[in-house]
Amino acid sequence: MSRYVPSSELIERAARGETAAIGRLISRAEANMPEARDALAAIYQRSGRAHVIGLTGVPGSGKSTLVAALTQRFRAQGQTVGIVAIDPSSPYSGGAILGDRIRMSDLANDPGVYIRSMATRGAMGGMARATLDAVDILDVGGFHTIIIETVGVGQDEVEIAKASHTTIVVSAPGLGDEIQAIKAGMLEIADIHVVSKADRSDANRTLVDIKQMMTLGAASSAKPEWQVPVLGVSSYSGEGFDDLVTAIAGHRAIAFKTESGRKRQLSIANFRLQKTAETLLIERFIKASTSFVPSIADRLLRREGNPYALASELVAKSLQ
Repeated sequence: MSRYVPSSELIERAARGETAAIGRLISRAEANMPEARDALAAIYQRSGRAHVIGLTGVPGSGKSTLVAALTQRFRAQGQTVGIVAIDPSSPYSGGAILGDRIRMSDLANDPGVYIRSMATRGAMGGMARATLDAVDILDVGGFHTIIIETVGVGQDEVEIAKASHTTIVVSAPGLGDEIQAIKAGMLEIADIHVVSKADRSDANRTLVDIKQMMTLGAASSAKPEWQVPVLGVSSYSGEGFDDLVTAIAGHRAIAFKTESGRKRQLSIANFRLQKTAETLLIERFIKASTSFVPSIADRLLRREGNPYALASELVAKSLQ
């Protein structure tokens, strides 16, 4: 039986790029283990060098295939790449279904690429709760670029823009993505719009539609230092990837070297702070409310109060 290695002892091993240590730390972050929090805090202090790219879009738009093709181009430039692929949760085990790993199997034997699938486990916004902890660990592990691929629900994924330096929104011909973009607010969060499967005959129509919507929204654009490009790419023919890599490099310079980039990083810090506070508050509430829930629930069942009043009572008693 192997000895449990304290999380504090895994930090330096992870910093040397040991995949076993990286994997253990990410697993402990996912499990929200109190023992790992001091180590995760120390890791956060050492992170902040990697370029974090958020990649989102509706199901069927080819996100995973695009991530694999993009990663190959980063590797050709000598960059190391960490990938956090958010998968839907299994309704039985709660674990990730691992569809992204299957589609990225060509990268599995590359020592310069680390792929981690994470289950949403009920988290909203297209990301798992421990996503940013995983990003920190990969950052300290020496990965130059870290790609977060969201789960692909299509309606509530705008959180990725609060967690990444560069947000790429992926659309595909024939999926009605231009309508989805308006409904989900994805038009506004994109730093780069990508239309995948550009080798298809109807791809140009989707490109034109998105460009027209971008023109209509230009007056309210919040990105004065950056003209959001709309690029067509094909993961199979390689069409458009040189332009995409160039656009990502251009936006990276803005993210790390300009005042708007500093504001973006402050927004990321604000998002991180609030999410962490929510986690701690929920933990505290669940622990403190256990003894009060049965009696208050019984009163609710007997109609001796309403859900709002009794829930307020539960909160007040639990957090005193």
